[in-house]
Amino acid sequence: MILIHEDEHLLVLEKPSGLLSVPGRGPEKQDCLSKRVQDRYTEALIVHRLDQDTSGLLLMARGIEAQRRLSKLFETRQVKKRYVAVVAGQPLQSQAAVVPDEEGWRTIDGPILLDWERRPLHIIHPDGKASRSRWRALQTSDRASLIELEPVTGRTHQLRVHLQSIGHPMLGDSLYAPPDIKALSPRLLLHAQELAFVHPFTEQALAFKAPVQWSATLPFIAPLP
Repeated sequence: MILIHEDEHLLVLEKPSGLLSVPGRGPEKQDCLSKRVQDRYTEALIVHRLDQDTSGLLLMARGIEAQRRLSKLFETRQVKKRYVAVVAGQPLQSQAAVVPDEEGWRTIDGPILLDWERRPLHIIHPDGKASRSRWRALQTSDRASLIELEPVTGRTHQLRVHLQSIGHPMLGDSLYAPPDIKALSPRLLLHAQELAFVHPFTEQALAFKAPVQWSATLPFIAPLP
């Protein structure tokens, strides 16, 4: 866990893959980012979450009023979140019929529903909650693609489910990728790389980045120097 930004109202942190955002069920799932932060900042409160296997930027509030204001920003979609992922195959080819906007972004719309028989899995289903994601390719190879992602809505597992639904699951995904795609990476290759919003107390525009060195070619994750 890395502290990226601190002020009297909020904290911005970088969560590693494999660490829960909040406590889970059972004594073995009590270690999490929120508890580690609260050991130092007792007033810190969660505002949003990242999946356990997802790494990247996460925002926490310092106190009830800060939590209320920051939560409102998320509810009204005033927080810009951008992710990077490495996915199987070449979505630029399979999604060629989907017309991109002027910046190259394509949209995935698919209502997401919890699969009660196989929870925590989620599925695309007509009875699910309306969900929208945007994506564009940064780099492609014959085996995988490095893409940027923007969740317009904020459903559980949304980006993972949407990419699986168009036939391009994320490498290392233990829930939504078939065994051969999961085996291509020791971790889920999904990272919350950018976070931007207007500070709810000072009205200052804030933007944070936590880049990763990933690619569409083996070994996908750049080795440490």
